[in-house]
Amino acid sequence: MQFDSISEFFKMGGYAFYVWLAYGVSFFSLGTLIVISLRQKRKVLVEIAKKIKREERLKETRSTK
Repeated sequence: MQFDSISEFFKMGGYAFYVWLAYGVSFFSLGTLIVISLRQKRKVLVEIAKKIKREERLKETRSTK
């Protein structure tokens, strides 16, 4: 579809509300998914680091006895 002006492009032939709403919902959903995934990844990495430290301390206490 070809538009005569930038204004016509943003109006989307009368369907602008639905088109831009769809884009907005899509980008919001993807952004939310990315943020949640990054937070969860960080949480898992922190838990792994804690587990490694606990295991190292356990090894140290066993080796000193």
